Amino acid sequence: MPGTLHVHEDFVSHHLGARRPVVIYLPPGYRRDTRRHYPLLLLHDGQNVFDPSTAYIPGQHWRAKETADVLLAQRRIEPLIIAAVYHGAEKRLLEYTPTRTRRLGGGGAALHGRMVIDELLPWLRARYRISPRPSNTGAGGSSLGGLVSLWLGLEHPEIFGRLAVFSPSVWWDRRAILKQAERLNHSRRPRIWLDTGTAEGETPGAHLLDTRLLKAMLVGKGWREGRSLHYFEAEGAAHSESAWAARLPLALQFLYPRKATP
Repeated sequence: MPGTLHVHEDFVSHHLGARRPVVIYLPPGYRRDTRRHYPLLLLHDGQNVFDPSTAYIPGQHWRAKETADVLLAQRRIEPLIIAAVYHGAEKRLLEYTPTRTRRLGGGGAALHGRMVIDELLPWLRARYRISPRPSNTGAGGSSLGGLVSLWLGLEHPEIFGRLAVFSPSVWWDRRAILKQAERLNHSRRPRIWLDTGTAEGETPGAHLLDTRLLKAMLVGKGWREGRSLHYFEAEGAAHSESAWAARLPLALQFLYPRKATP
């Protein structure tokens, strides 16, 4: 039996002064087991997650519902709720970047984080049976969406315990995210899926180097590859929704593995 999608047009953020559509994936059996609370994966750039007609390139979406349905049917992941929140169109760069640059602007990630933590998570938990535990709360995205997801997890590990970071824009503001990671002084380490393609953008070597530097920084700060961190390089993969869709099954299996039953 497949999961179901629910589209909400009524989420309003007072922090952002904006209304943002949110699409919810509920796993099979959600309606039957009324006592169970589920882990959550919050995905950025929600236009690209479930619906091919709203994707950045029409027809190329993450196929998140189809992927979750298959992995659940094969008992490879635990049942989870996926919430895809739309980005703010022309405000996307502002909201998804942690620092401001003279040329590109940006720097609104802290305000975006307040929206997510103070408004969106409570709004979701008031409507769906979502576990409140940080270890069951995930955030993810690609490119700038991957950057802001990582920023959220590093800045608020008391909220986010799982991160799906696809092709993050490490280059932003002279690798400002590496400086953030270098300043970490807490012992909380979210479980992180980190990846990149080897053919991303006009300078694939630079993207690859940036992500390798990020991985090395995380390892240096105590993340353990194969345990709290999984790093993956997709050979020949471009910077595209179809590439991230192809890697989504791997990320879900690392972040939300099916628990062994006695």
